[in-house]
Amino acid sequence: MYAIAGANGRVGSVAAEQLLAAGAPVRVLVRNPATAQRWTEHGAEVAVVDLADRAGLSAALADCDGFFTLLPFDLTTTDFHAHTRHLIAAIASAVTDSGVPHVAMLSSAGADLPEGTGPIVGLYQLEQALHTTGAVIPAIRSGHFQAKLSDLLDSARHGGVYPVFAETADKPIPMVATSDLGQVVAQTLVTPPRASQVVDVEGPAYTEREVAAVLGSALGCQLEVITLPPASWTGALVDAGFSTHIAKVLTGLYDADQRGVLTPRGDRTVRTTTELEATIAGLTGITAQRG
Repeated sequence: MYAIAGANGRVGSVAAEQLLAAGAPVRVLVRNPATAQRWTEHGAEVAVVDLADRAGLSAALADCDGFFTLLPFDLTTTDFHAHTRHLIAAIASAVTDSGVPHVAMLSSAGADLPEGTGPIVGLYQLEQALHTTGAVIPAIRSGHFQAKLSDLLDSARHGGVYPVFAETADKPIPMVATSDLGQVVAQTLVTPPRASQVVDVEGPAYTEREVAAVLGSALGCQLEVITLPPASWTGALVDAGFSTHIAKVLTGLYDADQRGVLTPRGDRTVRTTTELEATIAGLTGITAQRG
């Protein structure tokens, strides 16, 4: 039995679907009971549980051979790091309590650094906590997600603008499709490593200007690429609707990316092949062409 957290998210849903398609027994972990029927119709068991609920999560992991977990980022909390520490304690304790032998964790480039990476600090802390549980921990680290474009669709559609939180839009950046990450998770659960390891997942590389061009092609317009200098990041995020506290946390992430510290440092690398056009088609329902 494989337990999948975040089963209604982009990575967890693909992992669960891949495992079910292969005939593996799956227990999806969801917070909203209204989403259970979809999964039971596909042959999965369903546990309605919050990752912050140590006892409930321990019960959901009972008799499981593997567990996929992630660290949900709450961008509405008034104390981001306290919230993530609470989640981390519950997840790690539940893994220990249940005795699940393998935990595939969705992590990030930069999660080997204890500070200076904004929200990724929480992933560093989760990796460290899971290593104390006795389980074998494959930490699956990726860099930029292609699906980050979903956060920019409104500004692109309605304002014709593609904002870039960096000093240049012309640096090639590997970008991973979340569908590929879900497949890596499923494969890791079925064939786990003998010992804990870090798996770097890298996708095709694009500059942000190239991304804007492909997205603009899908939307039928030419997007204006605007690079935002560091001094404007917090204010721009507040203007976008984030609290000042969360804006400062996210600014830490952009700063780490700007400084080039979010780099692969794993034990092995998986290179994925899904192109940006496919991801944009999935997000918009429109096929894009690259110029």
